[in-house]
Amino acid sequence: MALALGAAGAALLALTWIGYPLAIALVAALRRPAPPAHWPRLPRVTAVLAAREDAAVIEARVRNWLASDYAGPLEVAVAHEPGYPWTPPTDLASRVRVVSGDAPGGKCANLNAGVRAATGEVLVFGDAHQLFVPGAITALVNALGDPQLGAVSGQLEIPRGRAGLVSRAYWAYERRLRRHEALVHSTIGVSGAIYAMRASLWEPLPPGLILDDLHLPMRLVLAGHRVGFEPAAIATETRTVESRQEYRRKVRTLTGNFQLVTWRPALLVPLRNPVWLQFMLHKLARLATPYALLALVVGAAWAGATWYWPPSGKQLAVAGVAALWLSLSPDPVARRLRGVLTQFAALQAATVMALANAVRGRWDIWQPHARRPAP
Repeated sequence: MALALGAAGAALLALTWIGYPLAIALVAALRRPAPPAHWPRLPRVTAVLAAREDAAVIEARVRNWLASDYAGPLEVAVAHEPGYPWTPPTDLASRVRVVSGDAPGGKCANLNAGVRAATGEVLVFGDAHQLFVPGAITALVNALGDPQLGAVSGQLEIPRGRAGLVSRAYWAYERRLRRHEALVHSTIGVSGAIYAMRASLWEPLPPGLILDDLHLPMRLVLAGHRVGFEPAAIATETRTVESRQEYRRKVRTLTGNFQLVTWRPALLVPLRNPVWLQFMLHKLARLATPYALLALVVGAAWAGATWYWPPSGKQLAVAGVAALWLSLSPDPVARRLRGVLTQFAALQAATVMALANAVRGRWDIWQPHARRPAP
């Protein structure tokens, strides 16, 4: 029984985190790249921002977009949270549209308002604190020259020192996986920091939606479109992400995964979802990670207790010294290990909290950057 429990946990972890990425990479390697496609003319582009940040942050975001090397017409639509207005500087006013977000507020309600104000044939989305490289918008638009693509994701890069080792390793892993998924059919989700879509395919986001960057691409896939990945479209994180912020972000995104399958059950039907297997292994199987880890640990401990119980005094002493060193030592190796273990534990806790939110139907968890409202 102990071996079976531990083996089941290990098998699920191996399939989710190792087997699936290797399999999708192999299939992607066997696919012939599609011939390059081009727009008959450069389309008009609107970059849309849902904003509740300080004026300086919004201005930096807008200037970054307008400094793009994109050769076609480009404008920015800023939808600010009701009660948190922003006025563009005079030198930007002719290329920026500013509107108030929809009630009751929140990112998706603001995006709906921003898109209504947009005039572009291509919509580009990004967050306030991640800045695009100069060629990012051009790369996104060029990728959408493929008529099969309804949307395309760029990639988020987190510089060393901006986030913990676990977060940076996770995003490097995720970027590679999404690139392979897009080569096979479609990436499962886009990066909310940088993505684009055809304006003709936009539909207003449902009130209370948590993850526009998962809902939108999966809706397009269900409608028969593909979602691509463009590695040349890069957004760079400008903030230093604290552990508490990262925990809250993971709770929100993982809760959003549960919300999506609750609101769009067609994703769970293989005959309706052309990327059903990828969706199940990339998104849903990961939600079982803490429970698979628990099964593995309990199974291993149970088997160990059967074979090696009671432990010798020497074994207990070694374990105690190791625990004290890891917990209290100022040694750089110990500090780094503590950081990695803390981040890993926080990720598992966030997954459990997301399930608790889903069971209670608690979807109102968007927590934007705090800003004092205008008088």
